[in-house]
Amino acid sequence: MLLLFWMAAQITVISHRGEHLSHVENTLPAFQAAIDAGADFFELDVRTTSDHHLVLMHDSTVNRTTNGKGKVSEMTFEQIRALDAKGNRVPTFEEALHLAHGKIGVYVDCKEIAPADLVEALEKADMADKVVIYGSRGFLKHVLELRPNLKVMPEADNAATLERIENELHPHVVAFDAGDFKDDVIALAKKNNSEIYVDRLGDADNQAAWKDALDRGANGIQTDHPAELVAYLRSLGLHR
Repeated sequence: MLLLFWMAAQITVISHRGEHLSHVENTLPAFQAAIDAGADFFELDVRTTSDHHLVLMHDSTVNRTTNGKGKVSEMTFEQIRALDAKGNRVPTFEEALHLAHGKIGVYVDCKEIAPADLVEALEKADMADKVVIYGSRGFLKHVLELRPNLKVMPEADNAATLERIENELHPHVVAFDAGDFKDDVIALAKKNNSEIYVDRLGDADNQAAWKDALDRGANGIQTDHPAELVAYLRSLGLHR
């Protein structure tokens, strides 16, 4: 019984854009560092090039993280691959999934990607059961129409919105940020047996904020400090 309780109590650690404080965000070295830190998932942002390749970029443009300028959606894959992301190439979604396979889960933030392309990439990489998929309610509904077994993760927003989401999508997990991590919304997620993954980023990414998240029922925490969060949870017996 004690073993079963210990196993059930484990908290999921999500490394935001990989380990991006010491590495360039959304790059393979950042993802490998998240694996090395002991995280359970790394988060990535996927977009589609003008010639329909899936690449990783948080922003709609390449301006901030590379030496280029322009919108991802208006650039070809060849153009994006030629860019310098501070000593790295912009990776493909496929490359990130390949790196993760057998080592770590992937939190997929669907910035600009067709549902069918997402499903195809996950199945090709044998990662369909190792991801959580974040996106708009309409997008996630289309994903579930294609593959009902995929684990989608809508944003909670507020109690009224979450009620509609729960009735429509029946998600196993719901995403929370600082704006919607409120007691009434949390209570509704718990009532519907949805796991709670909450962002603890920026000034809220510290032990006091992690403890608050745990005390209020978080099952997973997204962080910019994966190694420190893993160590903290292990000190409490909440991470293997």
